[in-house]
Amino acid sequence: MPLTPLPLADPGSPDLSSPPAFLRWLRRSQRRGQLLATCWNLLEMGCQAALPIALGLGVQAAVDGDAGGIWRAGGLALLLAVGAALGAVMTHRQAVWNWIHAACQMRQLVSRQASELGAGLSRRIATGEVVAVGSGDVERIGWYVELIARVRSAVIVWLAVSSVVLVVEPVLGIGVLLGVPVLAASVWPLIGPFERRYEQQRALGGKATELAADTVAGLRVLRGIGGEELFLERYRAASQKVRAAAVRSARIWSLMQAQQVLLPGLFVVGVTWYGARLAARGELAVGTLIAVYGATAFLAAPLRILGEAAHAWSVARVSAGRAVRVLSLERNGGAAEAAALTKPAKADLHDPASGLTARAGELTAVVCGDPDFAGALAERLGGHVPLAEGERGQPSVRLGGTELDAVPLAEARAAVLVHDKEPVLLSGTLAELFDIPSSGRVVPAEALAAARSEDVLEALVAGSPECAGDPMRARITERGRSLSGGQRQRLALARALLADPPVLVLDEPTSAVDAHTESRIATGLRETRAGRTTVVFATSPLLLDQADRVVLLQDGRVAAAGRHRDLMRTEQAYRAVVTRDEEAAQPVGEAV
Repeated sequence: MPLTPLPLADPGSPDLSSPPAFLRWLRRSQRRGQLLATCWNLLEMGCQAALPIALGLGVQAAVDGDAGGIWRAGGLALLLAVGAALGAVMTHRQAVWNWIHAACQMRQLVSRQASELGAGLSRRIATGEVVAVGSGDVERIGWYVELIARVRSAVIVWLAVSSVVLVVEPVLGIGVLLGVPVLAASVWPLIGPFERRYEQQRALGGKATELAADTVAGLRVLRGIGGEELFLERYRAASQKVRAAAVRSARIWSLMQAQQVLLPGLFVVGVTWYGARLAARGELAVGTLIAVYGATAFLAAPLRILGEAAHAWSVARVSAGRAVRVLSLERNGGAAEAAALTKPAKADLHDPASGLTARAGELTAVVCGDPDFAGALAERLGGHVPLAEGERGQPSVRLGGTELDAVPLAEARAAVLVHDKEPVLLSGTLAELFDIPSSGRVVPAEALAAARSEDVLEALVAGSPECAGDPMRARITERGRSLSGGQRQRLALARALLADPPVLVLDEPTSAVDAHTESRIATGLRETRAGRTTVVFATSPLLLDQADRVVLLQDGRVAAAGRHRDLMRTEQAYRAVVTRDEEAAQPVGEAV
């Protein structure tokens, strides 16, 4: 089958009630592919199982001196060989299609979930685990889904061979009919220990991946402080734990593989020995003995498939559990998406959990002594922070009285834009970076000017000779690595100002710039966002002095509100945070 339908227009709505339910949903989503794979595999395995019959007929014809029988047996063997070859080719093609279809569907589901949850995803799931689900786990789940068709075919062929042998020789037929499931079941006691060891291996692998990603992301800083060797040693230790766990898993798997070779071999020896005794007493023809032996020996192939299925089920169930955990994350509260926002630009933004209210059309500054709590609150104000199990029921942020959790995600994001303190700049030209949905009220030149990005444009032009002096054609390297932290921060701020959302939430937007530039940015921010609702999490007096209203958070709740200069005179806790006076500090902004 061609792969042109991939990626899918809609990966669907999976059943996330349990890992097995999720795997069943994946199988049902490709019914046609599963049916075709089963049919082609039946052709392949059926022809292979019938080949010993043709061989037995040929030998018996030779014993009886029947030349015509020999030619007929040879023609039948040729026909069966062609059928087996055709079935093998088409089975492989369809199996690969099923595997890729399931893997692609899984990746689309994970990508859609990451897109919907945004930065809040990493607050609930480790980055390494998300990477593991989107890479190794989808391959293992795809392997299991592809294998289902082969298991069906193996069971059908086993029943067919057992029926034929049962007609020819009842005792042998009963042995084949009962022996295969017993041999197949012999591997299942090892599945539990293997699954536990494999789950531990995957968990350790996810932690090692996360550690590696963090190390690479902070390599420049680590080299600056001479800490790369320390982190390298930590990764070596994590890697050795993964290796040891993999060895423990491999021991169980090697025992399962040995069983799949030894037990079927003993079974074939036993069947052949009994058939040979019947042939020696003249109770079974030589040709029939060869056919029975060949058919019984062929049953080693279905047994291998059943053993492979046991392994695939073990790893797929673990992988599906991780996938279900990621895909089960919901927006704050998981409310039904039915409400609609009306005039978000003229609506107050209110967080019931902290009591924070950002008035419509005003620049509100939020002061919090705990940067982690400030970052979590900034995400919550956007209305798309995923909650883990047990965190349901937390009150939703409201915009003009409408809960953001009850609003379609696209509409919520269009109304409230959350600008993270560590924004990511994708590689490409500056024009591509600024090619985003916007109101059109703010043009790129105005946004860049408000963010005071003159030196950033000069650096981009200097580093991109091919742009011919046009900053919009200048190229930005991956994550803006060629720029300083302050330059990247100002470009990201200009992009947020260009979007011009009704409500803009900024988390420490000037933490990496000098005081003079910060003062100019504060003025530009106030002018550009005039008449728009803006929330700025900051402790810099230069930004706070430009705010229409400043809110102090203490112990996760609003403790005071007013103008910056008034709070400096009247609120000791506020003054302690802004001036960083540890002796006068009060416990502020505990995370909730």
